[in-house]
Amino acid sequence: MKSIPSCCAAGSTETSPASGRRAWLKAGAGTGAAVLMAGIGLRTEDAEAASLSQAQRDALTPDKVIEMMKKGNQRFRSGKLQAHDYLAQKRSSASGQYPAAVILSCIDSRAPAEILLDMGIGDTFNARIAGNIANKDLMGSLEFACAAAGAKVVLVMGHTACGAIRGAIDNVQLGNLTGLLDTIKPAIAATTYAGERSGKNAAFVDAVARTNVQQTIDTLRSGSPILADLEKKGQIKIVGSMYDLSNGLVTFLA
Repeated sequence: MKSIPSCCAAGSTETSPASGRRAWLKAGAGTGAAVLMAGIGLRTEDAEAASLSQAQRDALTPDKVIEMMKKGNQRFRSGKLQAHDYLAQKRSSASGQYPAAVILSCIDSRAPAEILLDMGIGDTFNARIAGNIANKDLMGSLEFACAAAGAKVVLVMGHTACGAIRGAIDNVQLGNLTGLLDTIKPAIAATTYAGERSGKNAAFVDAVARTNVQQTIDTLRSGSPILADLEKKGQIKIVGSMYDLSNGLVTFLA
């Protein structure tokens, strides 16, 4: 692993006083987690207390991280969220961070990815921008998260009723936002849809949002040789998802 600037360093592996792995790690992995914990000698008591250690994160595969995200969303939807001890997570991650994933999502206030996936401090990097688009600055951030800091998954998360998508469809002009919406417009043309193709049609807006997620993934793969190479080697997975504001479901896209 490359050296990390001190401002974002993935430093010590020391855990909090209530040592143990995070509950989402234990609950999400099932039997595989038991084997994993036995293999690296981790305690399971007070599991909510600490953020991920380097050993815990590095032992995970990209597929296992994705499965944990899915189970976290199931807990969110059922109202059975794990008991987060944020102060303990803060203490255990203060000297170093080892997130398992980086999430590129929209700035919409109704779609906070960490909560939707039932994660805590130190579990994920989080990049948010209207319309969950990818530009060079964001790609650089994702490269840091994966190539330098060791994240195993890049999750692009769109959502239903997205205002940025609707604005792009309706050709909104508003200062610097205009250029951002222009980035989304190719997804409009690429969306096959037989009904009304306007921002007033919620179904069309959602269809374009799904296309936009895939186009963002394509941009990441074509615009970042670093991420593309990591994915080719199997060290990371780049995946898409859609969050439904009405029912709380995060659907992972094929």
